[in-house]
Amino acid sequence: MEDHFRKLENMYLAAPVNDHFAPELKISNGSSILTMEVNPRFFHAANALHGSVYFKALDDSAFFAVSSLVREFFVVTVSFNVFLLRPVTKGTLRCEGTVTSSSKNLFIAESVLYLDGGNQVARGSGSFMVSRTRLSDVESYR
Repeated sequence: MEDHFRKLENMYLAAPVNDHFAPELKISNGSSILTMEVNPRFFHAANALHGSVYFKALDDSAFFAVSSLVREFFVVTVSFNVFLLRPVTKGTLRCEGTVTSSSKNLFIAESVLYLDGGNQVARGSGSFMVSRTRLSDVESYR
């Protein structure tokens, strides 16, 4: 299993979008922890973190919690709900994703986004399905 987790982490970090966010990801069985520094480049006009960054952290951590349980195929997000609880202007974000329900092809996962000191700043939950794309066909899964 550990080999699968490291391959998923490599796949995540190889995604071009992550060049902009510089996140770190640690995957374990049915869960993941994502961390990244708040960067003013991602602020909206009122000088706080744009909601798209909250979504990315929440979806990514839930997605990889689910992916940890699926060893052969790529997983896709089917739907995702986000609750933004407070604005963020500085610090380190920590997002914890956990699988809460699973069947053969459908998974439900939740994630909670924290700021330094443990204050919750957002929550999310989503549904994820197993795709037909084999992980062995994903170049960065190595």
